[in-house]
Amino acid sequence: METSMCSALVVLLLALFSTSLMADEKLALTMRSRAKDAPGEAVTKKVEWEASRTALIICDMWDDHWCKSATRRVGEMAGPMNEVVKKARAKGIFIIHAPSSVVDFYKTAPQREYARKAPFTKAPVKLSAKDRWGTKWCWPDPAFEGVLPIDDSDMGCSCEEPKCEIREAWTRQIKSIDIVKGDAITDNGQETFNLLAAKKIDNVILCGVHLNMCVLGRPFGIRQMVKVGKNVALMRDMTDTMYNPQRPPGVDHFTGTDLVVKHVERYWCPTFTSDALVGGKPFRFAEDKR
Repeated sequence: METSMCSALVVLLLALFSTSLMADEKLALTMRSRAKDAPGEAVTKKVEWEASRTALIICDMWDDHWCKSATRRVGEMAGPMNEVVKKARAKGIFIIHAPSSVVDFYKTAPQREYARKAPFTKAPVKLSAKDRWGTKWCWPDPAFEGVLPIDDSDMGCSCEEPKCEIREAWTRQIKSIDIVKGDAITDNGQETFNLLAAKKIDNVILCGVHLNMCVLGRPFGIRQMVKVGKNVALMRDMTDTMYNPQRPPGVDHFTGTDLVVKHVERYWCPTFTSDALVGGKPFRFAEDKR
């Protein structure tokens, strides 16, 4: 009986020790940024974040898209992204799934209930009246950033002619990205802020699509998270853009994405690649032949 009790105590202590280690794990990340007045020069800096005070937000990795090329690239990236998410979760990073406009697909899921029931926390005063909050789009603000380096005014379909017809094709997050116990689901800026406040999270990593549109502009996206005072970083190999190479500046699709990454580094937040977080190699699209 005593032996059994001792064994149970050892198991409990090991579990508590393991949890403590996970919560205290340090993330050593090499961040890349650019000065507004010297955008051609990339500056790298090593930072250390606590995993328990870090969230990873997965933006709009939908099951389908009106653009066939965009759908194909999301499908290719989703598997490697899921592996990154698994390892990030194991380190103690909080995972937020943000499939905009389709969260009702998950209305009975505990992860959705988790986001809905997080205690309300008032946003910082640095948010001005003209900022979009909650469910509104956060548009480019000339006070913070210059014009995007790619022309996405045609909505960025990179397919050959004829271009795809714009429609709302998505119904849920792509199945190949797991949603597990302890994760949250929301596309609402206030709910996101509530979750981060409840868990005392200061650091926010963004990944997903599309960088020039949703990753920057959603109410949980880069612009808004920076404005509410979070330490924000983009996982730059786990993203994509909506860019048609037939539009200015007339570069290939992947160079267009790199230009937007540089824009983010110049005006909004640093970036890093997934290998810095979980090891392995940075993700690269098969079509990227550069």
